[in-house]
Amino acid sequence: MLRLSLVVGTSDLSIKKGMKIAKETGYCAVEVATRDPSTVNWDEIGKLSEELELPICALATGLTFTVEGLSLTHPDKDIRERAIQRLTLWARVAAKFKAVVIIGLIRGTKMGRSFRETKKIFIEEVRKLLDKTERENVKFVIEPLNRYESDFINTLEEAIQIVKELGSERVGILADTFHMNIEESNIEESLKKVGEKLFHFHVADSNRWAPGCGHYDFKKTLVTLKEMGYGGFLSVECLPLPHSLKEAAKIAFRTLSSILLEVSLK
Repeated sequence: MLRLSLVVGTSDLSIKKGMKIAKETGYCAVEVATRDPSTVNWDEIGKLSEELELPICALATGLTFTVEGLSLTHPDKDIRERAIQRLTLWARVAAKFKAVVIIGLIRGTKMGRSFRETKKIFIEEVRKLLDKTERENVKFVIEPLNRYESDFINTLEEAIQIVKELGSERVGILADTFHMNIEESNIEESLKKVGEKLFHFHVADSNRWAPGCGHYDFKKTLVTLKEMGYGGFLSVECLPLPHSLKEAAKIAFRTLSSILLEVSLK
């Protein structure tokens, strides 16, 4: 059974507000996006999670790259080490909530290097990260991003090859409808190739608004996920438009719930 989640963040106040919106709307879980996990009162967030019966299914890490420039492939070894340290903190939080940790923008960019050279560094650093977080035993998900946001790992095919090279049960893939709509020539076939390595899923429409506000064919994709046996979350990560997160959350929930009901009856 596919379950709906809502991405919320980034401060304690906005996380709590987003969690309440998610619960009121009908979501089954939330994904939390924040720059630095050490700045969040996770005891309070955990208490609210229990009160609302709203699990935290994933932790998004992209702000660490966009705000601080930390990445796993930065030419500066010290910066790479700081990125690992930050991701290790996220792993500790993730273990508390049984959530996955997302490796999106924090993987970095090629910065003039070849894909092969960048990939080599990335794999080396992820292996270090896995060693450092062995005790937490949390899962990491690599998210392909479209070419306008990153020049490193744009497609599911590129991601799955890296996941295979890593050969770890703790590393899988996060697929995102917005990015796939730009980069994949055949979204459904690309998803099937990922198979059981699909650990998490983001949904936004073709314009990055809430599902139902663009032209993305969600029904076709959700049917494919059902056929694949994917039983994880569909995490709504869209712009807070046309007016607010609350409005976007309602539009997305209404659109996706209707499609999920239709798909489940088949």
